Amino acid sequence: MRLDKYLKVSRLIKRRTIANEACDAGRVTLNGKVAKAGTEVKMGDVIEIAFGNKTVKAEITDIKDTVKKGDPELYRYL
Repeated sequence: MRLDKYLKVSRLIKRRTIANEACDAGRVTLNGKVAKAGTEVKMGDVIEIAFGNKTVKAEITDIKDTVKKGDPELYRYL
């Protein structure tokens, strides 16, 4: 799955366009390297997102195309 789509589906970022812009700006890293929006993600990868002066670090635990509100999370915070 593409990184920008994963960020949207997992609700780490609300909209795919915003996820795409964050990747283009270099604010998203995948396993310690700056990642583009089209980078493929897999289970076990570590995503780090810079939101202003705060950063969020999460490990991918599951990948699904769609999720419902009550479904278990697709990531865990580190």
